[in-house]
Amino acid sequence: MTIKELELSDSLQEGLEAMRFEKATPIQEKAIPIIKTGKDLIACAQTGTGKTAAYLIPILDRIVREKSQNRTRALILVPTRELALQVDQSVEALSYFIEAGSVAVFGGGDGVEFERQRRGLENGADIVVATPGRLISMLKAAPKGKYFSRLDHLVLDEADRMLDMGFYQDIMTIIDFLPEERQNLLFSATMPPKIRKLAKEIMTNPEEISLSIAKPAEKIAQFAYMVYPEQKEALLDHVLKQKDFTSIIIFCSTKSSANSLGRRMQRKNYSVASFSSDVEQDERERIMLDFKNRKINMLVGTDILARGIDVDGIELIINFDLPSDADDYVHRVGRTARAERDGTAISFVENKEQRKFSRIYEVTEKGITILPVPEFLGEGPTFDPNRKPSSFKGGKPRPSGSRNFGKRKSPDANDGAPKKKFYRK
Repeated sequence: MTIKELELSDSLQEGLEAMRFEKATPIQEKAIPIIKTGKDLIACAQTGTGKTAAYLIPILDRIVREKSQNRTRALILVPTRELALQVDQSVEALSYFIEAGSVAVFGGGDGVEFERQRRGLENGADIVVATPGRLISMLKAAPKGKYFSRLDHLVLDEADRMLDMGFYQDIMTIIDFLPEERQNLLFSATMPPKIRKLAKEIMTNPEEISLSIAKPAEKIAQFAYMVYPEQKEALLDHVLKQKDFTSIIIFCSTKSSANSLGRRMQRKNYSVASFSSDVEQDERERIMLDFKNRKINMLVGTDILARGIDVDGIELIINFDLPSDADDYVHRVGRTARAERDGTAISFVENKEQRKFSRIYEVTEKGITILPVPEFLGEGPTFDPNRKPSSFKGGKPRPSGSRNFGKRKSPDANDGAPKKKFYRK
């Protein structure tokens, strides 16, 4: 479906055309007509499918059609500061040719930032994008009904992530400050039972859309290596030599491991930055801007990078440490192959993680190709999801013939490194 077929207002249509926004994605094609009717909606689709535009476009269309209403029309709740800023930027881009304003409300920063956000609420921005904690502090400091007494839309974006982060009660507290008559839109990449419970409590006869729940996008080429811990750093070096990747995210399980690996990659002269909750907000914003502008081409970080980071053209995702579950895997690898582009995701799977990896392997419908560890690293574990982790034994790599994710092979068998093996007692 083309954007023109969605029958949007002329000024919004003009802005979308200026952005070369010509064809609706599947989630946009299904969600926008429903939202325009005013019905509640539960929409579930994988990351990178255009969920943000799916709810922003019809909200902006209504704002354009109902002009001269000096009030906040939509509240969008998100789990992280990064996603709040991203959605706020999307509002700015989509509303370039129309009169619609937004304000992002999120924690961190100093008193000046807090006051700027409070003034944004006072002035009645058309759209407020907020993290729950900071918004509650502002709501409780003001008379009840001051900010959202005539709200049209409540959007819960990345709803599954908000519940995972323990925001259920905060969401319910915020809802107490909202009018009962409103449209509720719930967008999520997965649909666990707790999402159903929340929807039942706040929604009225919602329509439902489900597209490829908990599966990575089809254009992501997925690979995995079975490794011992001491092989991972050398394997990472080998992977990065296979092709001149221009935009890379490497995921680690902890802040300390992300910082340590980031320092290692800096010593190897990569253009890299570490990214975790330990980094101050201003620095995180600077790093992300540099990454988007290709001033740096590699981020090493925790799962804070897995959601709410929308950067075009990320070519490679490496799970240096395997994520805790299949949902987190989907969100991590979903940073690549966005907007119908191709991308590559590679996971390093330690022996003790194989049962966890087997669950990811099943969720992806066995769409992950298991690659042999390069010979110069010695033998790696054998993947066998049917055995308990403690019973796995080292085995010889698979014979040649597995797919190669890179376009360029290294000049020799061991990339110039001396042959060595790791022995397990």
